[in-house]
Amino acid sequence: MTQYLLSVYQPDGPVPAPDVLQAISRDLDAFNAELRAAGAWVFAGGLYPPSTATVVRPKNGEILLTDGPFAEGKEHLGGFTIITARDLDSALDWGRRLARATTLPIEVRPFQAQTQAQDQVQPETQPHR
Repeated sequence: MTQYLLSVYQPDGPVPAPDVLQAISRDLDAFNAELRAAGAWVFAGGLYPPSTATVVRPKNGEILLTDGPFAEGKEHLGGFTIITARDLDSALDWGRRLARATTLPIEVRPFQAQTQAQDQVQPETQPHR
């Protein structure tokens, strides 16, 4: 089984009306219950707006802290769900269901494979991220 990140992209702007949010919340709760029942749910969470972000950036041997989002845009990462799925087609099916529940675009992306050998690699030999 592979883990996948389902990223929820939310447009910048006003929050939808309470009745719209209530319907989305109901659909999202049903989606999460389906994920759990299928044994595919790993973790999920919603995020506060980008204005609450702090960017931590290395520069010239120093670490700089900057308020606000890393990138300016018309949409931002609003939340995410981590799932396990047997293959990309299954993960995409969950992504479709999440898109219906949230009414927002969903990016489906697999995690890189993790093995015990990779976990035992010395830190200085691991790729820089």
